[in-house]
Amino acid sequence: MRPTAVRFALVSMTALALAACMSTAPVATSAAPEAPKPDRYAQLMDDLRILSADDMAGRGVGTPGGEMARNYLVGRLEALGVAAPAMGRLQPFESTMTRRDGTSVTYNGVNVLGLIPGARVTDRYIVLTAHYDHEGIKNGEIYNGADDNASGVATMLEIAARLKAAPPEHSVLIVAVDGEERGLLGARHFVEAPPFPLSAIALNINYDMTARAETDGKLWVTGTYQHPNLRPILEPISANGAVALAFGKDTPEDKGEDNWVMASDHGAFHRAGVPFLYFGVNYHPDYHRPTDDFDKITPSVFVSATELAWASFQALDRSLDR
Repeated sequence: MRPTAVRFALVSMTALALAACMSTAPVATSAAPEAPKPDRYAQLMDDLRILSADDMAGRGVGTPGGEMARNYLVGRLEALGVAAPAMGRLQPFESTMTRRDGTSVTYNGVNVLGLIPGARVTDRYIVLTAHYDHEGIKNGEIYNGADDNASGVATMLEIAARLKAAPPEHSVLIVAVDGEERGLLGARHFVEAPPFPLSAIALNINYDMTARAETDGKLWVTGTYQHPNLRPILEPISANGAVALAFGKDTPEDKGEDNWVMASDHGAFHRAGVPFLYFGVNYHPDYHRPTDDFDKITPSVFVSATELAWASFQALDRSLDR
C-alpha cells in the first residue's frame, strides 16, 4: 500500500508555531518486498522431470536406467522419512516370460516399498501403487515415459509427502512397482508374496498416467463398477481447474482398449480379490511412443489431476472401515 500523501492547507500563524515546536514524525516508507514463495509443486514437477530424463534411458525393467530410477525413489522415500516395512525397502523378483515365437526371456525387477502407519486403523492397509518402469530404448530411441508413468510415481510421492505431514487414518503402503510394461510383473509378485495378508488390504489405489488430462479434461476412475460402494465417496469431489473425475472404463460394455480393469498393476490386485481403484488419464498421441517427454506436460493440468488424486485419497481414507 502506498503511503498517504501529505496535504497542505492554509493555516494560522499560531498553528504554524505550534507545529514548529512539535517533533517531526518519521517519514513512512514502503514495506519491504516479500521474499518469493517457493513453488509448492516444485518437487512434484522435479520428480516427473528427473524420472523421465534421457539419462534414465527409458527405465526398462532389469536395465541400468531402471536401477537409476529405483535408486532415486529410494532416496526420495528416505528423504521424506517414509520407513521401510518389515520385509525391507526392496522387493526383488524374477519372472520368465515366453515370447510368441516360443523363446523365453527372464526379467529381474525390484519393487520399492515404504510404510506410513495409520492413526486410526493400524492393521488395515491402503496400498498405493505406481509403476516406475517404462519401455527403455527401442531401435535407438529412448522411450522416456513422462506420462507413462513418471507422472503416476510423482503423484504418489506427492501424496506420501502429505501423509508424512498429516498421518492417514489407515496405514498406507507405498509401492513403486517394476515390470508393469512386461505384464504387471512386479504387481503380480507383490500379491503372491505380500508383506502382510491380502485380507488386510482395504484397498489398492493405482496411479498410471496422471499428467495429460487435457485430452478430455478427465482423470478417470476405474473400478467403481466392481466396487459400487466406493463411487458415492468420490462423486462429491469437485473439479480442480480444468480437470474433473470421471467414472467408467470398467463395465462389460467397455471393450478392448476402452476397458481398463486389467490395464495396469491394479489388475493383479483385482485378480487376487483385493478391492481396487485405478486413476489415470485417457490415451493421447504420445502414448507408448518416444515422444512421451517432459516438455509435453502442462504443469497446471498435472497439478490439478494430482490434487484430485489427493482429494480422492482423503475421502477414501476417511470412509473405509467405518
